Amino acid sequence: MKLLPFCAFFLFFIAACETGPVIIPVNLSPAEIIQRAQEATDRNRYKTALQYYQTLVDRNGTNIDLVCAGEYEIAFIHYKQKKYTIARKEFTALLERYDTPDEELLPGQYKKLANIVLAQIEEKEKPGKIFGGARKEAAD
Repeated sequence: MKLLPFCAFFLFFIAACETGPVIIPVNLSPAEIIQRAQEATDRNRYKTALQYYQTLVDRNGTNIDLVCAGEYEIAFIHYKQKKYTIARKEFTALLERYDTPDEELLPGQYKKLANIVLAQIEEKEKPGKIFGGARKEAAD
């Protein structure tokens, strides 16, 4: 009988660790989608968070504020995962939205944040970087 609780725990653990697609109810508001994405990010469940943010973008294509928020968060998750090439591409695509006459209609914070993170990516990828973030000094 001691085996039964262990088996139940094991099955629960396996079910909780599944990485398949998340079923996102169609009646969730954008705020609820963002909240669930943030909770997943806080738990380092990036694949789940990415699914929520992509759903936010897909379901709210006419709301540029939500699209920019979702695109920024997707790029930032890739940055956190050290997928710098992907993140750079996504931040650059987001910033291209701001190179239009409609820039004033877009939420300014994402432009500023994307530029900050792109600079951080550039710094991290500079030649001569070693563990701990210190640069190797050139020998004289």
